[in-house]
Amino acid sequence: MSSDTPPLRLLVPDVEELPPDPREERLAALYALPAHTHVRVNMVASVDGGAWGDDGRSGSVNDAADWRVFRVLRALADVVLVGAGTARTESYTALERPRGLEHHSARPLELALVTRSGRVPARTLDGPRLPWVVTGTAGAATASAAVGEDRLVVVPEVGGAIDLEAGVVALAARGLGRVLCEGGPHLLGSMLEAGLVDELCVTTTPRLVGAGPGRIVGGPADEPRPARLARLLAAPSGTLLASWDLRHRAEAPVPTVP
Repeated sequence: MSSDTPPLRLLVPDVEELPPDPREERLAALYALPAHTHVRVNMVASVDGGAWGDDGRSGSVNDAADWRVFRVLRALADVVLVGAGTARTESYTALERPRGLEHHSARPLELALVTRSGRVPARTLDGPRLPWVVTGTAGAATASAAVGEDRLVVVPEVGGAIDLEAGVVALAARGLGRVLCEGGPHLLGSMLEAGLVDELCVTTTPRLVGAGPGRIVGGPADEPRPARLARLLAAPSGTLLASWDLRHRAEAPVPTVP
C-alpha cells in the first residue's frame, strides 16, 4: 500500500474511522456485493460537476482517496464494463486484481468492452486475457477478428443501440454477474435509461475544472428519479465518496448520522 494512502471516515450509515489497511478488510466488507447479478457504477467528478479535466481524462480529477475505494471496487467485481471509446481515451489495458487485494476473489478480474462498431482498443489486447466484447451483429465480425468468437457477446440492437440488458444477462450467464461499470458518460446514461444500475458510486473531489468538461452522465435529459444514500465516506482532503442505492429508493429512508 502506498505511503500516501489517506485515512477515511465513514459518515453513513454509521460513523467509523477507516485507517489505511493493506488488505482493506473493512472497506471490502462495507462494499460487499450480493451473490446475485448486481451492477455497480463507479464515477468521479469535480465539485463543479466535471467528469474530467483539461486532458480529457478522469485521472485529472481523482485523488488518493478515490483511488483507495476504486481498488476495492475492482477487487470485489467479476468484470469491469466500459465503453470502448472510454477505454481508448483512458488507456485501459488488460486487467488484474489490484495488488494486495487478490484474496477478495478467487477468480481473475475480467474486462468487457461495449462497442457498436466492434472496434477494440489495441492496448486492451496486450495481456494474459483478452477482453470480452459486447456488440451487435453489425460489429460482430470486426470484434471477432480482434478477440475471437469465444470472447464475443453478440446482443440485439434496439433503436440503433446495443441492448445493454441482454449484455448484462449474457455476462452473468458466463459467471460474470458482479458488474462494475466505469463509464464513460454515454454508457452510464444508457445503463440508467435501461434501469440496469443497482448502485451508483460517485466520488466528489475538491477541485474546480471550470466550463467545458462533460458530466458523469451523457445523453438526453431524463425525468428526475430518487435515490437512497447507502454509504458516505470522507477523506481529510475534503473528498466525499457516496454510494447511492437505485433499487430500494422508495423502501427505506435516508440514514442519518447520530
